[in-house]
Amino acid sequence: MADRVPMTVEGHQRLKDELKRLKEIERPKIILEIETARAHGDLSENAEYHAAKERQGFVEARIRDLDHKLGHAEVVDTTKLSGEKVVFGARVRLADTDSGKEVAYRIVGVDEADLKNGLISFSSPVARAIIGKTAGDVVTVQAPNGAREYEILDVSFSS
Repeated sequence: MADRVPMTVEGHQRLKDELKRLKEIERPKIILEIETARAHGDLSENAEYHAAKERQGFVEARIRDLDHKLGHAEVVDTTKLSGEKVVFGARVRLADTDSGKEVAYRIVGVDEADLKNGLISFSSPVARAIIGKTAGDVVTVQAPNGAREYEILDVSFSS
């Protein structure tokens, strides 16, 4: 279970789409670039060849990473979740107990996290502090700029 990679259905599909694009579009494109650069002669001073080989290394590494993550994916269908407790996939509204400022987050997999869009990783300090809690609970989050207290205002599972 330790090497399982939790992700939402949407996150799983995004990774599959990226993998497909890398294998079917980027990989062949780079192979063609390498062949074209080789045709120019001396490879030791061929910047196009070296740049294409470097891009090939990055793409191949990303393909291996995605293959691993998708092979170990634990896809959680959040549309089938319900309840009062904060769990993976939950949407949570919090209020800072000092300022009263409200924030809303959805707890997702590491590769899906996007703070600007309110998506936080289940391994983030905020998510670790609120998982298992319910609306009305007050939690302390150890943030880089010091401890902050939040009250959980609402927990939902809408998509």
